Amino acid sequence: MRIGRSKCGFWPGLFALALCAGAGGAAAVEVSLAGVFPGKAVLVVGEGAPRTVGVGQSAADGVRLIAVDHDSAVVEVHGRRQTLRLGERSISVASQAGQQSAILQADGKGHFITAGSLNGATVVFLVDTGASVISLGAGDASRAGIDYRRSEAVPTLTANGITRVWPVKIDQVRVGDILIRNVDGAVHEMDLPVVLLGMSFLNRMEMVRTGERLELRQRY
Repeated sequence: MRIGRSKCGFWPGLFALALCAGAGGAAAVEVSLAGVFPGKAVLVVGEGAPRTVGVGQSAADGVRLIAVDHDSAVVEVHGRRQTLRLGERSISVASQAGQQSAILQADGKGHFITAGSLNGATVVFLVDTGASVISLGAGDASRAGIDYRRSEAVPTLTANGITRVWPVKIDQVRVGDILIRNVDGAVHEMDLPVVLLGMSFLNRMEMVRTGERLELRQRY
């Protein structure tokens, strides 16, 4: 759920993203995005005070701001880049013994929602094991550079009845530190509030749920 923003662009709710610092499962560095301005972002590293830094500047040792969008920022933590988005639940990213994983926290309704990207374009994912492929709206497809109308539309049954979708191949799908290539998707002719992270992505994961915590571990 999005938290109200004041006129200066500062978000009072801080949602953390923990990034693995270094190889072999070293201690994680927690970085939170607290606000965005043109060319700048307010970052919180660990339990430190919020710090406003410009693109290319460091917020702490090993933590550097790479880019800023209207509601997100790309940070580099010890050489690894990750997109942080305002107003979302936390996601922890880890890498141990070469296996990439992401830990998602359920929201108040029990849904697992997280920021990610399609072909480098930032999107909001909703984990949906009932969707056979990644489902996205026309607007998200356009931002991700997916020319879906080159394929032939097919009818599909949704909760709202029969609708048309365009089958596509998505070059890159990223969730946290997990990057999957050449993933099946379906583009709807209308915009969707989120991108449904379906089984064409999730089938490549081990999924372990513990209470309100869902861990995705990349298998291949």
